[in-house]
Amino acid sequence: MAAEEIIKPPSLPPYPEMIWSAIAALNETGGSNKTSISKYIESKHGDLPAGHTALLAHHLNRMTDTGELMFLKNNYMKPDPSAPPRRGRGRPPKPKDPLAPPADLAPARPRGRPPKDPNAPPKPVKPKATTAGSGKPRGRPRKMARPTRGITGTPTATSAVPMTTGSGRPRGRPPKVKAAAMTEVSVQN
Repeated sequence: MAAEEIIKPPSLPPYPEMIWSAIAALNETGGSNKTSISKYIESKHGDLPAGHTALLAHHLNRMTDTGELMFLKNNYMKPDPSAPPRRGRGRPPKPKDPLAPPADLAPARPRGRPPKDPNAPPKPVKPKATTAGSGKPRGRPRKMARPTRGITGTPTATSAVPMTTGSGRPRGRPPKVKAAAMTEVSVQN
């Protein structure tokens, strides 16, 4: 029967209560930082959960967000009820006039192009302005068809490279002209 009885450690008070008691007991003028609050809680309550630092940070952040604590210069303190509320960063919002009556706005326009009025008179047709130019059509001129024969007229028979249809020149680099006649003359001497 002794094995059935498990001795439970005394339950801890909620973290916000422990934080309040630590700040009140430390009573520092500029507030208490996180490490001093944590050390006080550890000395007061011996058995703390494994994630004590994470739990403490979470509860301190939550209490700061809700306004239960003030965070100033890396210290946590009780907010002063007579102090004006601290203004956040950025431009303050414009004050709203409580006496101004709500403006009656026209119904919102539907999206898209409005439908045509069937009773509207037809618009007069404007005559197109004629250009007093050279009489040529606007834009880039059309390509002219190339002649099917070569540039000089008839294709040469000495060309070793076949010609493609429609172009005046053979494809690729022209072949080198061999100086065969000059080499034969120099050998005979």
